[in-house]
Amino acid sequence: MKWAESKMGERPIYQPGASSVEGMPTALQMFHNHPPVMAMPHWHAQVEVNYIVRGSVHYRMNDHAIRLNAGDMCLFWGGQPHQMDDSSDDSIYAGAHLPLVHFFRMRLPETVPSRLMQGQTLVTSATDAADAENFARWFRYVRSGDPAKVEHAVSELLLRIERVCFEPFHMVPESRDTPCIDQSSQQSSRAVARMCDFIAANFLQEIDSADISLSVNLHPKYAMSVFKKSTGMTLNSYVSLLRLSYAQAMLLKDEVNVLQVAMDSGFGSLSAFNKSFRNIAGMSPSDFRRDMRNVLQPGRTSTVSL
Repeated sequence: MKWAESKMGERPIYQPGASSVEGMPTALQMFHNHPPVMAMPHWHAQVEVNYIVRGSVHYRMNDHAIRLNAGDMCLFWGGQPHQMDDSSDDSIYAGAHLPLVHFFRMRLPETVPSRLMQGQTLVTSATDAADAENFARWFRYVRSGDPAKVEHAVSELLLRIERVCFEPFHMVPESRDTPCIDQSSQQSSRAVARMCDFIAANFLQEIDSADISLSVNLHPKYAMSVFKKSTGMTLNSYVSLLRLSYAQAMLLKDEVNVLQVAMDSGFGSLSAFNKSFRNIAGMSPSDFRRDMRNVLQPGRTSTVSL
């Protein structure tokens, strides 16, 4: 995978951390800030929603690039390597990282989740001034520490995302309007959400597809089929992605060696960890750690953990 050189200069650089989206792959997190550019592509096990409050940003996804301007909203699967390599000096963006357990509880057209999971980006400009106000309020509520406000913010956010299908939107790279049709299987979506619940609670433990299917009282072959149809991934691939997201954040801790990262992330061996990490990052965990340190050396950039 080739990524064009980023125009980062002396701007703040995003750094994965244990308290960031990579380190907490099963948490729903919201943000509202000037977007720091990314030193390298990263990935996480949540669907990401971005709303550009002002300015513009540029993303490089796995197989396409996209520029978003003020008033644009997008939705994409964070499991694909992606990199925000440019943002205007005045840019502010807001949004959230949605674990799949939330994503598959939403009422979206059947084609949307599957196309997102296959690597496409949903983009809409059908927004208004209320979105800027709402994203700011949801961010305040989530940070308030008040469980009632947090629940309210999450519920409103999910409803806002569902409303996307009532307005014009298009998918990138396949840029065409998608009709809003209700063909989704609610039963399958509920089953996937329940499996995601179990995986979220146990992904650092030694679990496999048999354990996951048992937790939702489904036959293993049926459970694997439903999950693959809905997400485009196998159950084992999703468990591995959660572990890799967690490991990605741990690798930035100087005091933790690669073997400990592998074990603490749920991988049974260093060789299995190295193979899985190389498959998604295109490099070994040691090389990833080295490259991140080279980019983030003191005096060259400042770092921001979201």
